[in-house]
Amino acid sequence: MRVERILPIALQRLITIQADVLLPDQAKLLSNTHISLLVVCNPDGEMIGVITKTDIVRQVARGRENLDMLTATSVMKQDVTFCRPSDSVQDVLSTMHERGFVHIPIIDKESRPSGVLNVRDALQVLLAEVEHDETLLRDYVLGIGYH
Repeated sequence: MRVERILPIALQRLITIQADVLLPDQAKLLSNTHISLLVVCNPDGEMIGVITKTDIVRQVARGRENLDMLTATSVMKQDVTFCRPSDSVQDVLSTMHERGFVHIPIIDKESRPSGVLNVRDALQVLLAEVEHDETLLRDYVLGIGYH
């Protein structure tokens, strides 16, 4: 199964922001329980970094003054692991497991974000596929629907 099959679900988790968005606004966006990753984009809509809830907490823990003036470029990670719609869901899940990620951005050929893959969503889709295959195999073995 390819990531593109999960795009409708992944699109619901996608929140993009511009590089000049301030930390309080980043925190407000991340306060939604279903959003755990912000994708930072340049004016052309290309991904240039990501911000997680943990990134915000780290900024607060540093005790820096003027937190409310920190822009997305000051907070974001620029070295981003991502996937593409044509990637195998199993391969992406392996990468996520190896790196300890729960979310990973999906980008197109032009580096524009098209969704955020959540490990739970990916596992549910894979489980449904396995259950479907199991049903087909059981029906075949029992001769149901084959005349």
